[in-house]
Amino acid sequence: MKTLRLLLGDQLNFKHSWFKEVDQEVTYCLFEMRQETDYVVHHIQKVIGFFAAMRQFCEALKSQGHHVIYFKINDKYNHQKLDENLGALIQKHGFSKFEYQLPDEHRLDKQLQSICKSLAIPSETVSSEHFYTDRNELQEFFKGKKLYLMETFYRYMRKKHEILIVGDNQPEGGKWNYDKSNRKSWNGNPKVPHYKYFKNDVDVVLKDIEKAKIKTIGAFSTQTFLYPITRNQALNQLKYFCEELLQYFGDYQDAMNTEEVNLFHSRLSFALNLKLISPKNVIDTVLNYYRKHGKNIDISQIEGFIRQILGWREYMRGMYWAMMPKFKDENHLNNTNKLASFFWDGDTKMNCLKNTIQNSLDHAYAHHIQRLMITGNYALLTQTHPDEVDAWYLGIYADAIEWVQLPNTRGMSQFAEGGNIATKPYVSSGSYIQKMSNYCTGCHYDYKKKTEENACPFNSLYWNFLDDKRKQLQDNQRMKMMYSILDKMDKKQVETIKKRASDIIKNQADY
Repeated sequence: MKTLRLLLGDQLNFKHSWFKEVDQEVTYCLFEMRQETDYVVHHIQKVIGFFAAMRQFCEALKSQGHHVIYFKINDKYNHQKLDENLGALIQKHGFSKFEYQLPDEHRLDKQLQSICKSLAIPSETVSSEHFYTDRNELQEFFKGKKLYLMETFYRYMRKKHEILIVGDNQPEGGKWNYDKSNRKSWNGNPKVPHYKYFKNDVDVVLKDIEKAKIKTIGAFSTQTFLYPITRNQALNQLKYFCEELLQYFGDYQDAMNTEEVNLFHSRLSFALNLKLISPKNVIDTVLNYYRKHGKNIDISQIEGFIRQILGWREYMRGMYWAMMPKFKDENHLNNTNKLASFFWDGDTKMNCLKNTIQNSLDHAYAHHIQRLMITGNYALLTQTHPDEVDAWYLGIYADAIEWVQLPNTRGMSQFAEGGNIATKPYVSSGSYIQKMSNYCTGCHYDYKKKTEENACPFNSLYWNFLDDKRKQLQDNQRMKMMYSILDKMDKKQVETIKKRASDIIKNQADY
């Protein structure tokens, strides 16, 4: 039986059981397609990274003796759509069976189900063998419960997989969560080591993208792609993270600074989300390093990192599958405004947004607090439609795939599903930004002022947002204190605040 096996662009797992043995009756196929490059406008580095990693993976499979059919973006026989490419290959080569790994995006899951129904040959699905959990594990875990708290799920995962667990299911170090220790600002010390860069020559890939006239955003100023695009590179990046960055990761994971793009973050998310490396591989390596070098590394650093991988990453994937497809249309706060034009070029006088957006345009990257408390915070305070926010986040970041982007953006960042993921909106005034960064230093606006001409826009936007969304939020226990403060404000002051916020929202390009 001649079998055709599909590999999607984010299924580059060389450790998958499919590849343990070479089967001459099996052919693998990978496609660079306009279907995938055009459904949102992607960052140029994201498209480059995916194509480069896919091409490397194809060559790695071929070097092991596997049969592979690979369509580049401009190939003559590339129909640019998944159904048409698969149909043409099955007809041309006479395959008698079709197999694919379960995709992590809902749209591709539905598309592949539809394709299989139309095929005249049998089909079969297998796991991608990447995550700690399967699609439905979180939903089953929370069955019958009203709250889908990440912390509850995280503790379950720690116990189940015996990670940082001692004795009778107790947390190593005495605490489940060291989040309160992970909120330090960074002022230049400790020094951030030089990042590990990979000289991946992608000039041919870039020329192919330009020839195809794919519409992209962002910048790419060199011929080399600096993030890992092979499994070996991902492993080298992980080793570098353990040796150079891990001991400070937890302390400064929420910090932001104009002088540093990555601080002590691992730069592994792109490789992880393409499945070049597994979360288990990452966590096992980090724990092994910690066991050998624990004298120099506090447990708060380790727990903070593991919480991101074992907790948030698996939780967000579970929430995605639990809430789709309705999730994609949620707009609990009824926000309708357009995304500010400066999200596409960084042209704003607000230093925090200018730096975060420019870094995103230059590097296709921002760490989680920049995404949540700078760009996401501003988009929510200006009451931007979640569709607008989703499209920007899904396009601009190299590591953005819908299963992880959507719950983080529409759920946690924009509170659009009403509190299943975040128990309150993640909004703040300028004071939080000043506390966690140096963005306010030298900014055109003053974070201490609310309504003056040079007052930080976040301040009036924050109180205006609370007032506008009182109906949806005033009964939220975590918002009670802020509404109490708002209610004690002088009515004329509130009117002045709302007038300035209205002007900001109507004339965002001027700010």
